[in-house]
Amino acid sequence: MVLDRTDVRSTLASYGATTRPMATEFVPCEYARFYDTEPREAAAGARTWYVRGQNFVLAYTQVDSTAEFARTHQRDEYVVFVPDRDGPSLDITAGGERANVAPYSIAFIPPGDSRVKVTGTGQVVRLFSVLAEDLVARCSNAGSYAQPHPNVAPLVPWPDPVGGFKLRVYSLDAAKDPTRFGTIFRSTNFMVNYGDGTVGPRNTQRLSPHSHDDFEQCSLVLQGEYVHHIRLPWTSNLENWIEDDHTRIGSPSVAIIPPPSIHTSQAIGSGRNQLIDIFSPPRFDLSEREGWVLNAADYPMPERAHDV
Repeated sequence: MVLDRTDVRSTLASYGATTRPMATEFVPCEYARFYDTEPREAAAGARTWYVRGQNFVLAYTQVDSTAEFARTHQRDEYVVFVPDRDGPSLDITAGGERANVAPYSIAFIPPGDSRVKVTGTGQVVRLFSVLAEDLVARCSNAGSYAQPHPNVAPLVPWPDPVGGFKLRVYSLDAAKDPTRFGTIFRSTNFMVNYGDGTVGPRNTQRLSPHSHDDFEQCSLVLQGEYVHHIRLPWTSNLENWIEDDHTRIGSPSVAIIPPPSIHTSQAIGSGRNQLIDIFSPPRFDLSEREGWVLNAADYPMPERAHDV
C-alpha cells in the first residue's frame, strides 16, 4: 500500500504494517442495512435493530417519543450514546447512581442492573460485549458467527477504571485538534471513535486504505452514503480467495470489516456523510498516542499490550 502521509493515522506504527505471519483463511465483510430491513424489535415509540461482530453486539434504535431499556445482572460494562445534538435525552440509573444525560453524549454503564429511559426523537446506539447472550441471539447476522471468524483476537477486558466501575458520562462536543485522530473514548471493552462527518463526497485522491492484523472494525454509518472498499490478501490456495468488495451502502447501516483486509470507506453522498468507528476490545495503537483518547485518565491501559 502507498500511504497518504497527510493522514494523521500514518504516524501509527500499525498503519499498513504487520509483523504477523500471513493469514490463510478469510471471511467477507458483514453488512447490515437498517434502512432496508425490518427491526428485530418494535415497541411503542421505538424500533431496534441488532447486529454482531466477533466480540460485540450493536443495538441501533430509532426513538419516536419515549423508550426504556433495562438490563438485569449485566456481566460487564456497556455503552450508550446519542450521536445528534438535537437527539433524545437519557435518564440513566445504574450502580446506585442516576444521571440526566443530554443529547450528544456517550455513557459507560457499569455491570449489574441498570435502566435507560429515553425521551425525545432520534437515534440511540448501545454497545454490548458478547457476554450479553440474550442480545447476541437477536442479531440479524447471528448465524454468520456460528463458528468464530478467523484472524480476530478474543476480547480480553482492559483494566478496571480508576475508582472502580460506576456510571460515567462524557460530552461528544470535544474541541477539534488536527493532530488528533477523531474523537475517541474507551472503556474496558470498547473504543468508540466518534466523527461528526463531512459534507459532500470524499476526495478520491485522498483515500486511506489500510489494514489491521487481528481486530474487526465496525463502521456505523448514521448519515449519507458510502462505498466500503475491501480487499483481502491472496494466498497460494486459490479456493480461499475472496473477490474485491466495493459495496455502496446508505444510512443507517453497519459494515463489520474483517482483518487483515485492506479497507477504506469513501463518502459519496452530496449532503452530510457521517461514519463512526467502533472496536472491541480497545485499540492499543490509538491508546498509546498521548491525548488521542479523551477519557484515558479514567480508563488505564494494560501494563503490557495484549495482541490487539
